[in-house]
Amino acid sequence: MATHSLDPESFFNTIGTHEAALRVQPGDTVVLHALDAIGFDRNGVQRAEAPNPQCGPIWVEGAEPGDALEVRIVRLTPSREIGWTRYPLATNVVEPDRATLFPQRETAEWRVDTASWTARLVDPPASLADLTLPLDPMIGCFGVAPLGGEAIATSTPGPHGGNMDWRGFRVGTTVWFPVAVPGALLFAGDGHAVQGDGEICGTGIEISMEMELRVDLRKGWPIRWPRGITSDGAEIFTVGNARPLDQALQHATTEMLDWLGADYGYDLAAATHLMGQTVGYDIGNVYNPAYTVVCRMRQDVVRRG
Repeated sequence: MATHSLDPESFFNTIGTHEAALRVQPGDTVVLHALDAIGFDRNGVQRAEAPNPQCGPIWVEGAEPGDALEVRIVRLTPSREIGWTRYPLATNVVEPDRATLFPQRETAEWRVDTASWTARLVDPPASLADLTLPLDPMIGCFGVAPLGGEAIATSTPGPHGGNMDWRGFRVGTTVWFPVAVPGALLFAGDGHAVQGDGEICGTGIEISMEMELRVDLRKGWPIRWPRGITSDGAEIFTVGNARPLDQALQHATTEMLDWLGADYGYDLAAATHLMGQTVGYDIGNVYNPAYTVVCRMRQDVVRRG
């Protein structure tokens, strides 16, 4: 098992069947030097266009359609001292009459201190002068090439993953993506130092980031949507991406139902009882062209000893 470094000269604003930037073996680790959401690197130099320029793709030897690509998030380290957000809230997350009163969106800077592992506004409103947030780095956009040679914009999530902006994609989390093309072709970028649920401002604290990922394969596991295990190991989860929001929930719930049946042996009645009384849901992004819903279940409940 080897460790690779990828500090690309070129980046992609679509996730698709592009020429591989790196080839790795299952079990290898890759350290990606990712740009921020509008293409600025660790030195504050713009090296790619918005939105969400991606490192990659990474070809994983032996990956074939019908497999699942496993990605474990090993380390996420902001690689510069200044991040940024936009404000006010996105207009689609408040009632329409309130949205008409919002001022034009502006950008705020945050000082990100990896020594103290905190973030502070550079020029805060008076009421937030003492606000200090602990860092909770996450990956905003990552996934694999979709089926049929399609290239999907990095603004838009789907069955392949993409711009899901779920804060659960943090260090320790394991994610499986459905492999649709040979090599899987993994992309990643769009690091956030901190973000609340839903990405309701349209940003987290956007920043360049070193992303250390370990890749592996689960052969002959034909999943339809991303699945995973949370960073603390306590829960399994499934991800649905679509608009409207209820369709994203349907995808996530159906994927969990299928997982309980195929891998844990529950029939429809048993799965219904178990999910109906124990399932949890998170809202990922509600800003992008497709929304994200995450369906979660505790492993101790699913495995039942």
